[in-house]
Amino acid sequence: MKNRQIKSYVNTILGVILIFTLLIGCSKDLLHRSRSIQEEMEEAVDSGFDGMIVYVNQSGKSSFYSAGFNNREQQIEADPYDLFKIASISKLYIAAAMSKLVALGEFDLEETLVEHIPEVKNRIAYADQITLRMMLQHRSGIRDWSHEPEIDGENYDEYMSFMARVFDKEADFKPNKKYSYSNSNYLLLAELMDRSLGYSHHDYIQAEILDPLNLVNTFNDYHDSDTSKVMSGYLIGWDPDLKSWDHPLPGGSMVATAEDVGIFLRALIDGTLFNEEEQTIYSSVYAYEHTGWLPGYTSIARYHSDIDAIVVQFVNTSGKEIFWLKLEKIYSRIVGAVENAQ
Repeated sequence: MKNRQIKSYVNTILGVILIFTLLIGCSKDLLHRSRSIQEEMEEAVDSGFDGMIVYVNQSGKSSFYSAGFNNREQQIEADPYDLFKIASISKLYIAAAMSKLVALGEFDLEETLVEHIPEVKNRIAYADQITLRMMLQHRSGIRDWSHEPEIDGENYDEYMSFMARVFDKEADFKPNKKYSYSNSNYLLLAELMDRSLGYSHHDYIQAEILDPLNLVNTFNDYHDSDTSKVMSGYLIGWDPDLKSWDHPLPGGSMVATAEDVGIFLRALIDGTLFNEEEQTIYSSVYAYEHTGWLPGYTSIARYHSDIDAIVVQFVNTSGKEIFWLKLEKIYSRIVGAVENAQ
């Protein structure tokens, strides 16, 4: 009898705790549903973000927000128009450029890697089976050069010197067997574009994408920009400002304002950038959103069709993988604030 009474008492206590926990959760949800974009950003900064920029384009109207610091040592406040290292969001521009070149007949998506870079035939596993489509879609199985040890002779002016990190090593998987994100794919795509064009793919992106869209605050490389306008970058557990640490390799090199990224993404989606054939090609090979990570810099750029909104989030703080959970949570709250403001 006593055991039954104890069990009943424990269950009652657990029930009360559960109800209390649910009430707290509901209260927090209600609190966040009533918050503005700026309030969500201020809380994010209070929780450990150094600085933050958000750009929203919804149904033809643009809004700009900032919180925290551009430079925490000098206590310079973040500005919505600050330049930012957009890291892997750069891959959207390369995929767009490739789509245009495929439409022009410069490339065929079913051509193989060795047809354009023959010297990798016996150095990269399955190079004669990996197609341009597979590389665009991260289905090549090529190891990510950035996850491999450095080697002697690496030179930022020679992309293939970094690909040597994966030479003569096993593939992650056989071509087209699954998806696995690899920076190697976009480095190789940039290399083969350069070879086919006879000039830098950066110049092609400038002429065919940036100039037509009047993206005057987008740059192919950190050193092409006015570096005084680039936000400082901070890595959790590492004190120095990482702004001057450069990453000039394809697929991660670009610098832009949040507004310019938003304008590009809108054009990518609504047909402003592409003709019909180019749009069909792009839709078959890549997504209409991306995230970016570099030491000191994290970014998210997405389109939310249910509310017709482009939301771009820049944070000049980066950390370990678990940090992304926090970034995504804040991003979701900001999107929620956009929805609530309708």
